[in-house]
Amino acid sequence: MIRAVLWDFGGVILSSPFEAFNRYEHDRGLPRDFLRRVNASNADANAWARMERAELTHEGFDVAFAAESSALGHEVPGSDVLALLAGNVRQKMVTALDRVIAAGLKTACLTNNVVRPDSLTDASTTDWRPDVAAVMAKFDVVVESSKLGIRKPEPAFYRTACELLGVEPDECVFLDDLGINLKPARQLGMTTIKVDDPATAIAELATVLDLDLA
Repeated sequence: MIRAVLWDFGGVILSSPFEAFNRYEHDRGLPRDFLRRVNASNADANAWARMERAELTHEGFDVAFAAESSALGHEVPGSDVLALLAGNVRQKMVTALDRVIAAGLKTACLTNNVVRPDSLTDASTTDWRPDVAAVMAKFDVVVESSKLGIRKPEPAFYRTACELLGVEPDECVFLDDLGINLKPARQLGMTTIKVDDPATAIAELATVLDLDLA
């Protein structure tokens, strides 16, 4: 029996930052998906991973990402990348979330995020915008990499969410736009849904839950 639905934030509730990455690359004559390639290189210990675990300040990330991107052929300041992260709220996803909540299921947001520039311990990127804060307030639990010091796809991240909700992994559905984040969740026993097209993902979730989410 499914008792909880776990949602990634950027790329699921918010439009994907990869869209902004591609626009940036196009405008500056960079190879398509270059920024994603930088983030995928040495994925557990690179600047992006360390930033999401709050191991780097914004200034440190700026320098470290520039060095890593330069080593791959094109220097990009990390500050440019951080400026590309703010996506738009997908209202259809929020409607689906509301209907999941109304059906009595538990919910959690599992987000790899970064801290605000003025604090390494205080508030996360989810506090920057009222529209984002309003969605975050709907979840029973918000699990943030920048506050835990661990991140997806580390199995402990998913286990923490389950413990906070009081559920077992096989009682959960997890939505994410990255296969690398879905794999460990699936290995733990979760039902997983990859979000490429939001409408398709919502329809798949509706089938799994036997609910009208539109």
